[in-house]
Parts: sequence; structure tokens; C-alpha cells
Amino acid sequence: MTSPPTTAAAGTPAPLLPDDETGRPAGTHTGPRTEPRTVNPKDFRRRSLRTRRDFWVFLAFALPNLILILLFTYRPLIANMQYSVLDWTLGSPTATQVGLANYVRFFTGPDAREILSTTAVFTLATVGGSMVLGLAIAFVLNQNLRGTTFARSAVFAPYVLSGVGIGLVWLFIFDPVYGVLAWFLRQFGASSPQWINDPDLALTMVTLVYIWKNLGYCAVVYLAGLQSMSQDVLAASSLDGASGWRQLVSIKLPLLSPTTFFLSITCMLSSLQAFDIIRIMTPLGQGTSTLLFEAYLQAFGAYNRAGYSAAISTVLFVILLAITLLQLRFVEKKVHYS
Repeated sequence: MTSPPTTAAAGTPAPLLPDDETGRPAGTHTGPRTEPRTVNPKDFRRRSLRTRRDFWVFLAFALPNLILILLFTYRPLIANMQYSVLDWTLGSPTATQVGLANYVRFFTGPDAREILSTTAVFTLATVGGSMVLGLAIAFVLNQNLRGTTFARSAVFAPYVLSGVGIGLVWLFIFDPVYGVLAWFLRQFGASSPQWINDPDLALTMVTLVYIWKNLGYCAVVYLAGLQSMSQDVLAASSLDGASGWRQLVSIKLPLLSPTTFFLSITCMLSSLQAFDIIRIMTPLGQGTSTLLFEAYLQAFGAYNRAGYSAAISTVLFVILLAITLLQLRFVEKKVHYS
């Protein structure tokens, strides 16, 4: 007589028997067993061909630009660094290796401090003036008023004009004898300042003209940032009782921080490389010898010192690179991306 099968006592669960295949207790499977997915060789080959085709399409579009950048940007940059260690008179068939002597001559020379300070003052004044005035004009142009379309075009127009033409027009305005400003001052019995001959006034003159030229660019970029703001946020702040000044400080300016960061980089790089207006309005660089203009005067002026000019250009490149890296490293942390 066979004994009945044993059963678990009441209230105690029956033990689970191990699964024969996996070794885990029966009943612990969370779902049906799935077989390993096999890769179809045709699908793999098709994806490989598509990737290869996309690569060649990308190369066809990007390669001409890469070649132009290499030929006209990086190749001259490397060549300029090579020239900076030479004692070479422009046009001479021979040159002498002098190592870092050109850099030592620049930093220990009597004009180095004046050139660097002039570059710093001109850059900070033009960048700060263009951005502050551009922001103020952007707030005005953002209003729903009649004639704003024409005003926007008029404000932006100087930025696209030739720097040579702008320099000639403003040089006629600032001329202390025949200029429009001199004639206007004579109507009130006053004489015109010597804008061109006084080094301090010459730097002020060039700075004002450069701010006027770049003002429209900053205003249009700020205007685009203002128009892309969420109106719901501004409406909600108005319902909470925020005044116009409070909205400006706590909402609009933080939301414009990406635009401000972009303009700070582009305007600073542009100001450090300003040349055309300075060359037209002060051809001898009296009080306006920035790093770039001094490099031009050393190479193509009365000195013809191409190696020394290349060293100054290399110093300018290092300064541009350092400023850009510092802005990307520290200033971008304060940018509020909405």
C-alpha cells in the first residue's frame, strides 16, 4: 500500500522545487524565455553602407571649407609664428634667426606699456559702450510703436557699411578746421578741439566712431533675445506685482545672459582686431596704436620690420586665445540658459 504524498501544514507555504534548466526555484520566472537576438547580415551590411554614404556626403560638403580654413587661417598663423623668431626686413631675401629676441624687445621696449594700455582702453570702452547702448536701444525698438521697422533698419545700417567709408565721413565731421563739428561750434563762438592731433582726443574720437558702428549689431542681437522671451513668465510676474524695474533686474537680464555672453565674446574679438577705422582716421597711430595697428605700422610703415611685426601679432593671438578660454571657463558659469 502506497503512502499518501506529504503536504505542507496549514498556514505554511509548500517548498518550491528547483527548475531543471536554470537551477532557480520554480515560479521565479518573470516572463517567457527569449532566445538571443540574431543580427541579420543584410541589415548590418545595409547600415554599414548607409554610414559610409553619410560620411562621404559630410566630407563632400565640409572638405572645401576645411581646406580653405587650413590654407587661409592655420597656415598663415603657423607661418607668422615662424617669422616672429626672425630678424627680417620686409622684402629682403635673407633673414636671421634671433629666437625670442623680438618678444623681449617688445615687452622691454618703451612703447609696450602704452600700446597694451591703449588696446585695453579701446577694447573695454568699445565693447562696454556698444553693449550697454545696444541693450537700451533694443528695449526701445522692442516696443509696439509706429516706425520701429524703419528704426531697426537705420540702427543696423552702420554695421554693414564699409569701415573705410565710415572713417572718411567721420574724419570730415571731426576735422578741427573744415569739419561739420568745427563749423557748429563756431556758431556759438567756440573753437573745435584738436581731435586728430591730440593723442588723448584721437583715441576718444576713434572709440566713439567704433561704438557708433557696432551699436546696431548689439541692438539687433539683444532685440532678438527680447523677442524670444516667454511672455507667460512676464505676464505671471506682472500678476505677482513685479514692477518694470523688478522685471528688468530679476527676469529680463538673467534671461538675456546667453545673449550677453555671446556678444561679449564676439564684440571683444572684433574690437581687438579693429583696423580700418583706426587706419583711416589716424594714419600715423597718434595715441591709437593698438596691438594690431602697431603690427601694421612695424611691417608696412617706415620700419619694415616684418619679424618684429610677426611677434606683436603672435602676442595678440595669445591674448585673444586667453580671453576666449577665460570667458568660456568662468563667465559661462554665470549664464542662465532657460
